[in-house]
Formats: sequence, C-alpha cells, structure tokens
Amino acid sequence: MTDADPVLDLRGVQKSFASADGPVPVLRGVDLSLEAGETLALTGESGSGKSTLLHIAGGLENADAGQVRVAGQDITTLSDAARAAVRCTDVAVVFQQFNLIPSLNVADNIGFQARLAGRLDPAVTDRLVQHLGLTDQLRKYPEALSGGQQQRVAIARALAARPRVLLADEPTGNLDEGTAADVLDQLLGLVAETGAGLLLVTHSPTIAARMDRRLHLSQGRVA
Repeated sequence: MTDADPVLDLRGVQKSFASADGPVPVLRGVDLSLEAGETLALTGESGSGKSTLLHIAGGLENADAGQVRVAGQDITTLSDAARAAVRCTDVAVVFQQFNLIPSLNVADNIGFQARLAGRLDPAVTDRLVQHLGLTDQLRKYPEALSGGQQQRVAIARALAARPRVLLADEPTGNLDEGTAADVLDQLLGLVAETGAGLLLVTHSPTIAARMDRRLHLSQGRVA
C-alpha cells in the first residue's frame, strides 16, 4: 500500500440473503473508497444493507461478489485465518451495543484488541484514556458504567490498536442526545489525531453532516 492508496476500497460488492422465495439481493454492486484521515457517513433506510456493507468492509461477513481492499490488501481472496489477522491489525469496529467483555475491567477491555494485534503501547493507551475522560474508571467493570462511558471504552479499545480503518455502526444510537454529541466530538477528534479512516453508519442527518463525505444506500446501490 502507498500513501496515495485508499485505506478502504470496495468495488462491485454484491450480497444476497436466502429466503423461502429465493435469494433477496441486498447489495447490488457497491463501490466505495475511504482515504486515511477521512470521515465518511453511510446513510439509508432501515433494512437497506448499511450494516451488511459495514460488516463486509471489515471482513466480518463475506461478499457474494466484488473486491474489498483493506490497507491495499484484497481480503476477499484470503483464508478465514488471514482475514481475521487483517481485522486484528488494520480494522477496528465500534458497535451500537458497545460489546465490552463483562469479565474484564475497563483497563483490560481497552487493551484487549491491541494485545491481540501485538500493538499495545501504554503511551497511546494513556492518551486515549485521558482524552476520553476514563482515568477514574479503569478498575471498574462495564456493568458499573453509564452508556456513554461504555461507548467511550469501546472507542478507546478500537483506537488503542492503531487501526488504519475504523468502522462505526450507529455508535451513538443508544445514547441520549447530549451524551451522543459529546461522544461524537471525542470520536472525531481522535480520528483526526490518529489519521485512521472512519466509515460511520448512521440514520441521523445531523451526525452525517459532520462527516467529510456522505453516501446514501438505496436499493442496494450508493449515491
């Protein structure tokens, strides 16, 4: 990968799901690219395939056809193990449901993916903790945190591994309006600082307007 290449590039991505009446097309040849340090909003109606596209971009789900390149590498040609390795080192995902590990405290949750990737850097982690206001929460467990605090931990965990691509699926959807705005401010600030490319799925025009670019998914295609 060169500096001029996108950190994420999808070409002709197709996906269908089985039904009693036969395959139901969800993605019909989607093209999408994301540069390092760029923020991109993906909008669309419920059921339009936004989350499916995000999962394919992150190697969490396979496309039926098309090409997905992450950090210059075509992950559609990789084995499951090799694709998992790319997810571990180059891609991080922030979900609406937080997905923290309940048996680990905040400090261990934050370091979890970075340890798997062999990229745990205490200096990086400390900066994230301070930026996200988590210094006093490190020994607590997820159940003791508010929704906003849990989402901050999820963001810190994602960025601690220093990914090239950050995928966020409605990351403020479970938060009240004030907390959501604060978490989004922090997320965008950290993305700008780290230089990761951010692809964010949202139904909110307000959130979408804060991204560098916006794409709308409708009838399996983007516009």
